[in-house]
Amino acid sequence: MEKITIVGTGYVGLSNAMLFSQQHYVIALDIDPARIEQLNKKISPIQDDLIEQYLKRVINFKATLNPKSAYQNAEVIIIATPTNYDEATNYFDTSSIEQVLQNLNDFQSQAIIVIKSTIPVGFTQKVQAQFPQLKIIFSPEFLREGKALYDNLYPSRIVVGDKSEIGQKIGNLFKENCLKPEVEVLLMDATEAEAVKLFSNTYLAMRVAYFNELDTYCASRGLNSKDIIEAVGLDPRIGTHYNNPSFGYGGYCLPKDTKQLLANYSDVPQNLISAIISSNTTRKDFIAEQILLQNPKIVGVYRLVMKAGSDNFRQSAIQGIMKRLKAKGVEVIVYEPALREASFYKSTVVKDLEAFKLQADVIVTNRMVKELSDVCDKVFTRDLFGDN
Repeated sequence: MEKITIVGTGYVGLSNAMLFSQQHYVIALDIDPARIEQLNKKISPIQDDLIEQYLKRVINFKATLNPKSAYQNAEVIIIATPTNYDEATNYFDTSSIEQVLQNLNDFQSQAIIVIKSTIPVGFTQKVQAQFPQLKIIFSPEFLREGKALYDNLYPSRIVVGDKSEIGQKIGNLFKENCLKPEVEVLLMDATEAEAVKLFSNTYLAMRVAYFNELDTYCASRGLNSKDIIEAVGLDPRIGTHYNNPSFGYGGYCLPKDTKQLLANYSDVPQNLISAIISSNTTRKDFIAEQILLQNPKIVGVYRLVMKAGSDNFRQSAIQGIMKRLKAKGVEVIVYEPALREASFYKSTVVKDLEAFKLQADVIVTNRMVKELSDVCDKVFTRDLFGDN
C-alpha cells in the first residue's frame, strides 16, 4: 500500500482520490476549509453519483489543509489544481501548479509528481528544467463531469508523458486500480501527452460545432435536423454518438482547451482550429436571434448546467445566450437549484419552479426535461435526442 497525495479536490482530484483509495492510503490536500470538512464527513462537494457512493465506504482516505502532513512520505503526488485560460495572455494560468511544485521543491520531495491539470504544450519540460530535483511527469485526464470516477474506473486509455520506468510505474498504477479488464497504456514524451489532451478536446469541440452548424442550416431552411443527423450518423465512419445539437460547446474544458491549442499554433499554419472557436460564437449568435424572433419580454433560463448529472456551470454555453439577450433589453430570469444566490450576473434567480414557469414568456433549456412538459409550448430548445 502506497501513500498517494492528491492536490486539489475538484472532479479530477476527487475521482483520482476515490480510484486509489481502494488499494492505497490517500490524502487529499485543498485550500478550502469547507470542502475539507465535507470530505472528512464523507460528503461529496461535487455531484457525481459514484464519487458519493465510494466516499461513504472508503477507509484509507482523509482530507487536509496541511501541506506538510500531505507531502510527508508520499510516494506519488497527483496535482489536479485548476488552470483557467487567461484571455489577456492567451495561455493557461498555471500558477497554482507552479506554486505546488515550488512547495514540493522546498519540501525536498522524493515522490513521483504527476500533473493531471490541463497544461500548454511544453509546460512539463519547462517546469522540470526549473525544478531539476523533482520527478515530474504529465498524464492527461479524459473525464466527463458527473461521470469522472466512472471514467477513471473504466478508462478509454491511459496516457503517460514519460517513457522511463517511472512512466511505466504510473501507467501500471492507474491500470491496476481501474476495473476495466483490458486498457491500453500509452507511454510517450511529455510534450506529446500534453498535445493529446488539447487535440482530443478540440476534436470533441469540432464535433459539437459540426452538428450545431448542421442544425443551424436546417433551422434556417425549414429542414428536419433529426432525420438528417440520424442518416448521417449511420455511416460507421461518423457514428451516432455525440451528435445532439446544443447552444454551443461549453463547460470547463472545451472552451479553454480549444483556445490554448490555437495559442500553441501561433507560428504554425492552420484554419480549422480557429474556425471551431468562431463557429461556437456564431452558434450562440444564431440561438439568441431565434429566441428574439419570439419577441419575449421575459426569458427564463432553465438550468445553467448543460449536462444531466453535473452541478458545474463554469463557462456553460447558455451564459453567452443570456448576455446576448440582455444586450437587446430582454429581461432574463434563472431557475438553477445549484445556486444559493438571489441573482446571477444581475439576472434574478427564481427558486420556485412553478413561479419560474409562470413568469417566463419563453423558457430556454439546453436539454428537454419532464419538469417542463406542462409548458412545452413555451420551451425553446434544440434538443433532438434527449441526451447529453
